[in-house]
Amino acid sequence: MPTIVLLALVGLAAQLVDGSLGMAYGVTSTTLLLAIGTNPAAASATVHLAEIGTTLASGVSHWKFGNVDWKVVLRVGVPGAIGAFAGATVLSNLSTDAAKPVMSLILLALGVYLLVRFTLKGLRTDRLHLPLRSRFLAPLGLVAGFVDATGGGGWGPVGTPALLASGRLEPRKVVGSIDTSEFLVAIAASLGFLFAIGSQGIDFTWVAALLIGGLIAAPIAAWLVRKVPGRVLGSAVGGVIVLTNARTLLRSDWIGQGDTPTEGIVLGVIALVWIAAITWSVRAYRNDLAAGRGDVAAVGHGAADPAVPSADAPALVAADADPAPPTR
Repeated sequence: MPTIVLLALVGLAAQLVDGSLGMAYGVTSTTLLLAIGTNPAAASATVHLAEIGTTLASGVSHWKFGNVDWKVVLRVGVPGAIGAFAGATVLSNLSTDAAKPVMSLILLALGVYLLVRFTLKGLRTDRLHLPLRSRFLAPLGLVAGFVDATGGGGWGPVGTPALLASGRLEPRKVVGSIDTSEFLVAIAASLGFLFAIGSQGIDFTWVAALLIGGLIAAPIAAWLVRKVPGRVLGSAVGGVIVLTNARTLLRSDWIGQGDTPTEGIVLGVIALVWIAAITWSVRAYRNDLAAGRGDVAAVGHGAADPAVPSADAPALVAADADPAPPTR
């Protein structure tokens, strides 16, 4: 029962972050499952089965708030489903001993990317509304889907920053479109795992726990997206992923430093870097807010309707708002 409650809470927290930031549900949940001893293929299968429900709920919530570009959903989601099915097949054919450090290495790389990206980098807002072409979206979906299935998460960490970096889609629609298209990826990955390994190692009670937590969080995230700076969330989530997967790698046969002073020193240094990153992100956000920069609302932080700021939103022009027409 304590494990089930923990999984439900993790599912809730991960979906809150994923629904507001466009990433991290799969990576966070898979990291926890690996930490409690689940084999990699079963961990990824468990998370993707839960994601069928959470991504559907999240997609509906974002659609109601007008955060979905359906052309982008189809152009990135269909190739993503193909990549996810292929990735599930590859992971299912790796031995557990070989797959666990490989998955942790992928997750560690994604965590480092999140930590660096959202701590140090800003988001482009100068190319909004330029078209996103299939020759960019299709390869992006294929790669992101493959990484998502093999790493137990990665659709958001690969897809969301790439679309944000393009500067061609409003940040709130990047998050909404990536979350909605992940429904196709979750179905394809789940089918790939079920065809390859059946239900072996999958605890459907755990699937239900993750699903319940995610379903509760999905509509709340539509509110949270207006309140918590994406930059700070990205640094926080990235640090958790780096710390947890670094521990897994240190204890693997690849490195073999579990329960040694080296492990303590390395994890301690990572923890200090993580705290510094969050502090930096908070200060950078406050500095941008004080300077009156509209793009501090990146990743959709602002009113649900960008043309009508909410009463409790910062008195700034949201990065994803259309310019108001001139008045006579």
